[in-house]
Amino acid sequence: MKVFISGNIAESGIKILEQNDIDLIRWTSPRQISARELIDACQDVDALVSVGPNKIDSAFLNACKHLKVIALHSVGFDNVDVEAAKSLKIPIGNTPGVLSGATADTAFLLMLAVSRKAFYLHKKIINGLWENYEPTPELGIELNGKTLGIFGMGNIGLEMAKKSIGAYGMQVIYHNRHKNEAAERAIGAKYVSFEELIEQSDVISVHTALTSETKGKFNLDVFRKMKTQSIFINTARGGIHNENDLIKALDEKLIWGAGLDVTNPEPMDKNNPLLNMENVAVLPHIGSATQETRSEMANLVAKNIIAGLKGEELPHQV
Repeated sequence: MKVFISGNIAESGIKILEQNDIDLIRWTSPRQISARELIDACQDVDALVSVGPNKIDSAFLNACKHLKVIALHSVGFDNVDVEAAKSLKIPIGNTPGVLSGATADTAFLLMLAVSRKAFYLHKKIINGLWENYEPTPELGIELNGKTLGIFGMGNIGLEMAKKSIGAYGMQVIYHNRHKNEAAERAIGAKYVSFEELIEQSDVISVHTALTSETKGKFNLDVFRKMKTQSIFINTARGGIHNENDLIKALDEKLIWGAGLDVTNPEPMDKNNPLLNMENVAVLPHIGSATQETRSEMANLVAKNIIAGLKGEELPHQV
């Protein structure tokens, strides 16, 4: 059996695949593989490990309908035409669970960095602007006892809530399509409507999938309804917020600040005004980027591939 891997994954996953007598063909270029190159690379293989934002759309799937399985090196699958994959009977695997803690850490990091203007003040040192002591300019805000609103109370959202309660005694409210009664029992989270979430939260942290319902959900109308001292955090998908509206909301001081691990598009342009705003912290999509988490993701990818090649149910199937 042959498997094409469209990017670099941790060696632990590679070893699992090789130990199962699978021949690996790997994309080693530093640039992202193009749609045409991905189709061409998959013509003579049995399975695909999709690394990065490859479009697994109907055009790709129909051109590669011989594939026995596709394993995503991610939890999110907004880049996949799931219905087309179903119709062609190509199972799609993903990597849920293992990256919850690492991604929640990133959301927590951004929340704290925004609250104290950390990225902006660090740049002042680099630019030689750390001069006299002044007790009042560029002050941050405290998080103790504030209200954290989770938009998408799944595994990652729950981990973010636990960290925020433990560190700052924050009150937690959340909005989902359905109630998460396990989270309510575990941490005392309160289910609220979306309108209540945006009006009552001091910090809103986004942990939902990008779908037709959530695309552009956080727009100017929503930012206008948020507290003027509120912080917006997104570590899910950049398409969930409207970036131009977010810039306008920050310029007009409709909200306090924003922390982003995801942008739209990615990579972000180096001249994007968000990068130089006082109350903004932006990271280059590093949510799951720890040695431990990326190794576990690679291991799940390998297990999904092996099961698919054997015609078995995937351990983690979209």
